[in-house]
Amino acid sequence: MKSFEELERAWRAAARAPAGRGVVREICRRLPGGVHEALQSAQISLEHGLEGDRWSAADDPERLSQITCMNATAAACVAHPGSPSLAAGDNFFVDLDLSESALPVGARVRLGSALLEVTAEPHLGCSKFRQRFGPGALRWVNHKDLRSLRLRGVNLQVVQGGTVRIGDPIEVLPLAP
Repeated sequence: MKSFEELERAWRAAARAPAGRGVVREICRRLPGGVHEALQSAQISLEHGLEGDRWSAADDPERLSQITCMNATAAACVAHPGSPSLAAGDNFFVDLDLSESALPVGARVRLGSALLEVTAEPHLGCSKFRQRFGPGALRWVNHKDLRSLRLRGVNLQVVQGGTVRIGDPIEVLPLAP
């Protein structure tokens, strides 16, 4: 388990993710029982989010958290040595600046051929995140002075379905006036 200070040092030493354009690094389908399945590609739909993901299995799935996305560098910072970033449980791990200034609520993002929209629903670390990565990691991703960076990630809803593959480009579209 890494401390808050260790995570801060790792984050500051890492190369900054690009704003506006990026790349899909990993794809994760969340299955029942906390199982995370690594995928090479995924289908995204309006009805189900990431096809086969546990999100659509909920009695009343919340569209504001239909798809979750985390910065791949932030995920690598909290991951234990030798363990996959997928343990964080987000659908997509990306090389993209997810901060509020680079990706405001309402911004639309094209991942592969899918179109997603950033929601106002905050994506915060929870008890599962604490169990997997420790209290220092949970404190780091939720710290009030760092929250605008969205270290834990961002929630998105599907605007248009499509296919997303590892290595696909990500494009942040300009906000409509």
